[in-house]
Amino acid sequence: MLHFTDLLAAAVRRAGNSVCVGLDPRWEQLPWPITTGRENEPNGHADAYLDFCCGVIDVVAPLVPVVKPQMAFFEELGPSGMTALAEVIRYAQERGLLVILDGKRNDIGSTAEAYARGLLGRGVSPWGADCLTVSPYLGEDSLTPFVDVARERSAGLFVLVKTSNPGGGMLQDLVANDQTVYRHVAALVEKFSAETAGESGYGLAGAVVGATYPEQLAELRAAMPHTWFLVPGFGSQGGAAKDVAPAFDANSMGAVINNSRGIIFAHAKKEYAETFGDQHWQKAVEAATKLMIEQLGEI
Repeated sequence: MLHFTDLLAAAVRRAGNSVCVGLDPRWEQLPWPITTGRENEPNGHADAYLDFCCGVIDVVAPLVPVVKPQMAFFEELGPSGMTALAEVIRYAQERGLLVILDGKRNDIGSTAEAYARGLLGRGVSPWGADCLTVSPYLGEDSLTPFVDVARERSAGLFVLVKTSNPGGGMLQDLVANDQTVYRHVAALVEKFSAETAGESGYGLAGAVVGATYPEQLAELRAAMPHTWFLVPGFGSQGGAAKDVAPAFDANSMGAVINNSRGIIFAHAKKEYAETFGDQHWQKAVEAATKLMIEQLGEI
């Protein structure tokens, strides 16, 4: 079986860019052609989320290497939402995309292993995700089961290290034993990555590091040479191409840059609303994706 990070590196090379499109469907922001007539149907919201996400995938599959469905928006809808999520994952993979499932799971022992076995592994788990986001808060023994299953199934992980939200520093920036908490987490993730490195030089345990903290991004890139980064915060959260530049290694590899709202809801943005609007929302998705690719290409 192929190593996940080698697959990711190959997908980035094939696409010619490191864009990750986040699939974060919100009912109130969906274009009206998707929502009309579904407001009061029993599974109307879930059907809309499925059609919308698959519509986004149709646009971005020829353009980018990876998508990132956010589980929360589907879980909110109950069983019908979870069925929609499973179909979105399968559809993205059928269209040639890698799938990072954004669930931020964590626990210890057999519970952590059950999360990992249920969610990780294309073709071998019920959900079939290629990769999963996980939280490190419970410590090393909470991450080890995820790493073990990822290794067994040629899947990947992205561990929260330095997140893009303003409140993350409340815990992540605390100093313990002369080092910030996020540096302690980074050291653990880098250890896992070095132990599981593939031909690309990167391991199965990646790190979530926000675009909103470019200085820390550069610091962590230097400290984590075997760790692939998932970088949120581009676009709507304020991160720009110059901010994410430190995430990449000398070969312009080692990171994927996530953009969710700035791409999937581009039809509502001022620069696209008049030209495309709700009626041609997929064309707005395409234009926003191509613009991000162009911006990252200028780094």
